Amino acid sequence: MIVLSVAIPTYGREQVLIDSIESLLALDPPPEELLVIDQTPDHEPSTKAHLQDWNQQGRLRWIRLKQPSITAAMNRALLEAQGQRVLFLDDDIIPSPGLLHAHLEAHRHWPGALIAGRVLQPWHQGQPDAETAAPFRFNSLQPRPCSEFMGGNFSLPRQMALDLGGFDENFVRVAYRYEAELAYRWRQAGLSIRYISEALIDHLQAQRGGTRSYGQHLTTTRPDHCVGSFYFRLRTQPLLPALLGCLRDLLRSVITRHHLRRPWWIPLGLLAQLRGLAWALRLHYSGPALVRVTLCTNGLQERQLW
Repeated sequence: MIVLSVAIPTYGREQVLIDSIESLLALDPPPEELLVIDQTPDHEPSTKAHLQDWNQQGRLRWIRLKQPSITAAMNRALLEAQGQRVLFLDDDIIPSPGLLHAHLEAHRHWPGALIAGRVLQPWHQGQPDAETAAPFRFNSLQPRPCSEFMGGNFSLPRQMALDLGGFDENFVRVAYRYEAELAYRWRQAGLSIRYISEALIDHLQAQRGGTRSYGQHLTTTRPDHCVGSFYFRLRTQPLLPALLGCLRDLLRSVITRHHLRRPWWIPLGLLAQLRGLAWALRLHYSGPALVRVTLCTNGLQERQLW
């Protein structure tokens, strides 16, 4: 029986994806099961060759999706994984040697918990945050209970996640705050989230692919970056406070140094925010896009959104 499956959702990444996979396969022991949920329409030849070879050798399972969606990719991983627990990792990382062991040990101590790992960002320069640093940025050396997690390094019991409906696929494009929404449902169900500093990755913040495929949030009229934030408020707060919060967020988004120095971006930024709010309202009133799993007569799982 597989205890821990590792899943890497990926979009638009090439050599950094290959490097990340190689570093995971080089761990001792390597992952029991490694899933690459690939939303990239067409890879560079060398990337494609590596993924095909690993897939044929059984060292990983390369699963292709037609449409890019981080939440749909993560739901596909939950459905495809054979492990009791699933560890989700970004596609531009260097794992610490003890990453898998730390997640497994944490689940032994807290069997029903979601485990949030430590994420070392480039600007940390290899140093942990102070224990009193606020807000908490998942780079402390002190384990603790917490209310949220970072999507690039966390693990959770697979069946519990499916019982809650998985990830809400209404978090589209950049899918900002999708982790916070699952954390909200997780806590509402009486479940805990634990931060474990030993479960460490270096996040490389690749400049191409991933959410960076949608451009820079300060210089766009597209709603891709802000729709998730508005939708999160609407999903987790009463309507009036949520709308007031959305309006505050909308105004704050154009009161930045960038906009003070380049005031011509203020109306364009407001346009992006208003488009995002309108989109979030439509998504909210359509209802959450959660996963429902039913068992078919042939014994296979059927995936539906509800």
